[in-house]
Amino acid sequence: MEETQERLLMLAQSVGVADAMDALGRLHRHHSHMVDLSSPAPDRLLFGPAVTMSFFPTCEDALPSETFNFVNVFDQAVREGALGRVLVMASNGYPDVSLGGGTKMSRPVGRGLRGVLADGRLRDFSQLEENGLAVYCRGEEARWGGDKVTPFEANRPVVVYGVAVRPGDYVWATDGNL
Repeated sequence: MEETQERLLMLAQSVGVADAMDALGRLHRHHSHMVDLSSPAPDRLLFGPAVTMSFFPTCEDALPSETFNFVNVFDQAVREGALGRVLVMASNGYPDVSLGGGTKMSRPVGRGLRGVLADGRLRDFSQLEENGLAVYCRGEEARWGGDKVTPFEANRPVVVYGVAVRPGDYVWATDGNL
């Protein structure tokens, strides 16, 4: 698996995103691209198989924070392996809410993920730029989002930016386009 993933990474580095999207569009005939992504380091290539997390509106009675929190749901997402993967976080209708920041994104760094794709916002762009991850999202947010959304489930198919992403699907982004 590791050798195949490295070969795919080398191929992704040599082919333009637009060329790949044209080919995918002709081959599969479904929406598979995202534009206008923000990144604290847009020169970093985001590439690897997806692990997913989805968020749900915060409700302490239905989703108690001792169970439904970033650490627990992230750990579920990477249970089968983290090295070289991309964490895809679906806001489920809350694109302007922060899904995490420098502290939470230190977990993917520590577990060896290649990067993060979020269809919500992220905090602490300066820390995210320093941590070495390839990160793409809707933009930076200063406000904590935990009173609006809470991590809900891991490794289920999600929809981000109108694109279906299943665990194991390859995610590829560079220069603000996916």
